[in-house]
Amino acid sequence: MTRHAGLKRGVFYAVLVFFALLYLGPFAVQIATSFKTSPDAAANPLGLVPDPLVVESYLRMFGLTEDSAVPFLRWFGNSTFVAVTVTLGRVFFDSLAGYALSRLKFSGRRVVFVSVLAVMSVPGVVLLIPKFLVLNYLGIYDTYAAMVLPLMIDAAGVFIMKQFFDSVPVSIEEAARIDGASVFRTFWSVVLPMARPALITLTILSFQGSWNEFTHMLVATEDPDRRTLTTGMAGLFTGGLSSGTQYPLKLAVALVATIPVAIVFFAFQRHFVRGANEGSVKG
Repeated sequence: MTRHAGLKRGVFYAVLVFFALLYLGPFAVQIATSFKTSPDAAANPLGLVPDPLVVESYLRMFGLTEDSAVPFLRWFGNSTFVAVTVTLGRVFFDSLAGYALSRLKFSGRRVVFVSVLAVMSVPGVVLLIPKFLVLNYLGIYDTYAAMVLPLMIDAAGVFIMKQFFDSVPVSIEEAARIDGASVFRTFWSVVLPMARPALITLTILSFQGSWNEFTHMLVATEDPDRRTLTTGMAGLFTGGLSSGTQYPLKLAVALVATIPVAIVFFAFQRHFVRGANEGSVKG
């Protein structure tokens, strides 16, 4: 029985290693290609050893060469502004909305919550034309306001926070009310600090979603100076910014673009898993 269990465990780990290598393979090819020359990348697209090993793609990406045609730093700055602003807005407004739906007794509360759930089922692509029309009507089309304001609150974040607040005992808030705390003071000073796992979950999801947002940026702006990494890379990959295949440059840009999201996720991975468990359906 011991030998059988050991063999079974060995097969299990072998399968895990196989799928891990299968998953990590494309990333290894991406990293290796970013250090290749264009002829080497075209001749050996799957090779993991650059010949020769060069950093020309990274120098061009950061504007350290004369022939750099990629405004990477501007794209990176725009994406950082959008991601940070949207994340802060979602954490604040989603928390307020989730608390209101969980604790405040008002007419139509159930209808509002069902509407929030319904919004979660609507594909984002369906809203592209309405978004464009609304932004144009408000006169903020092709501005930074158009890039961040429609993303400041989302239904999934409201749902996560509402479900977490439902799990908080009401007696804690009643004690704060007896001490004279207002509704907002109770929310801000008593309940919100307890929601740290859910807040971290919401922060990671919001940062990742806004950093990788593509379709909204397509309909919100057209000025090249307001391109984010997603729209900028789309133009680069379709040949709109340079000639030739330039695989090393394209993959170098894509590689660096994934680093901020990876850092945020791995830094808060433990809290993310805990927040996801506590933010699941309760009550």
